[in-house]
Amino acid sequence: MHFSNIAVAALTAATAYAAPVEKRAAKVDELVGFAAGTTGGGSGAGTTVTSCAALTTAAKAGGVIKISGQLTGCGIIKIISNTSVLGVGANSGLTDSGFQIRKATNVIIRNLKFYRAPAGKDLVDIDESTKVWVDHNDFSSIGITGDKDKYDGLLDAKHGADSLTFSWNKFHDHWKGSLVGHSDNNAAQDTGKLKVTYHHNHFTKVNSRLPSVRFGTAHVYSSCYDGGISGVNSRMGAQVFVEANSFTNVANAIITNLDSKEEGSANESGNLLVNSTTQITKKSTYKPSYAYTVDPAASACSITSKSAGVGVVTF
Repeated sequence: MHFSNIAVAALTAATAYAAPVEKRAAKVDELVGFAAGTTGGGSGAGTTVTSCAALTTAAKAGGVIKISGQLTGCGIIKIISNTSVLGVGANSGLTDSGFQIRKATNVIIRNLKFYRAPAGKDLVDIDESTKVWVDHNDFSSIGITGDKDKYDGLLDAKHGADSLTFSWNKFHDHWKGSLVGHSDNNAAQDTGKLKVTYHHNHFTKVNSRLPSVRFGTAHVYSSCYDGGISGVNSRMGAQVFVEANSFTNVANAIITNLDSKEEGSANESGNLLVNSTTQITKKSTYKPSYAYTVDPAASACSITSKSAGVGVVTF
């Protein structure tokens, strides 16, 4: 177990903390993992938007953008480098809309409620981008029903994206959760990149890809899984360290030989499996070198139920 001294006070505008949060070892407002050092739009007051038109305009300028209220039908908003997009209070975000972060660096997405992307699109699509922190959001869709491909991913990263941290988010009611690496045929661009930290996330009623990782390196810890066909899926030479997570009713909680033409590898430690199995055909010794704080698997669900998602760290 490692303990982080990384401070994030200067990363965004001033934060307020909603109560209660569950007792935990990890700090609820701390950037750790592969995206460490991300500052987004800085610490200024920024611009508050209440309409899709205002959000589209603000996104072109970057900086600190605060969304107040639930905006509907904005389409896919492109986010540029050096931008923070922050939700005001506990009920702000996007419906029938999404973000594309493409060829950008230094981006923060926090405290937003995302519901149902435009058909065939992701709620958040990170493409050829680096240093992205996605924290304390809520991602969902219409549930595990209908055509699984009508709506794509909740939070995806591809085309050599790198240095990413996805923390304290809630993912629920969707077919395909979080894909890292879009194709078995993209080794030239993806090998050595796609490094992502997932921690203190809460996954409920998501069918698969929690995450699914091709070619990259993932560290998944202190998260709660409830339901699903596959959880952590390591593919195409990817290496994952799966640590102190709680899996309940997940058919393949950790698997390394599913869906791709080549297997991945996995190292696992301290996980709790309830009516869940693992299928690790290739073992890894990978562990990250950065500092972080683990909460035990037995506490992961109670912690993330209360302390992940929107309305915990508010703006």
